Amino acid sequence: MNTDMQRVNSICSHPLWKSCVSKIRDLERERIFCCHDTSHFLDVARIAWIENLEKRLAISREMIYAAAMLHDIGRHLQYMQGVPHDEGSVSIASDILKDSGFDEKEQAEILSAIRMHRNPDAASRDDLAGIIYRADKKSRICAFCSASDKCNWPESKKNMKITV
Repeated sequence: MNTDMQRVNSICSHPLWKSCVSKIRDLERERIFCCHDTSHFLDVARIAWIENLEKRLAISREMIYAAAMLHDIGRHLQYMQGVPHDEGSVSIASDILKDSGFDEKEQAEILSAIRMHRNPDAASRDDLAGIIYRADKKSRICAFCSASDKCNWPESKKNMKITV
C-alpha cells in the first residue's frame, strides 16, 4: 500500500485539476454562499478520514483523499454549461485518476463515490461513496455562515449544529 499520498499529490499537481480549480475560483469569486475550493475538498477528505477511522472501515487514505479532491472538480461545467457537477466531475476525474496511477478497480470506486456524492441513497452506505456523501454534507456549517439567511437550502438540510 502506498502511504505517502504520492498519487493524491499527483492529482493536485495535474494540469487539468489545476485548471478546473482556477476556473471554479474565478466563477465563485463573488459568491457569498459555500464555495467549492481546495479548503472544501480538504474538509471533506478530513471528515471522511475521521469517520473511516471511527467506524474502522479500512478504506485507504489515498482513496478517500482522491475522491474528496475530485468530487466537485466539475463545478465550473455546471456554471458554464449547465452540466450537473457530479457528472462533470466524473468525466474530468476519470482522466486525472488514470494519469495519477490509480488502477481500474480504484478508479471505478472513486468515480462511483464522486457520482454518488449528491445522491441521498449513499447516506446510509458504509463505503467510500457513503463517507464522501456524509462528509460533503457535514463540511458545510450553516450555523456560522453569514449568508445562511439568504441560502436556498431548505432549513431541514442546513447544518445548524456541529455533529459527529
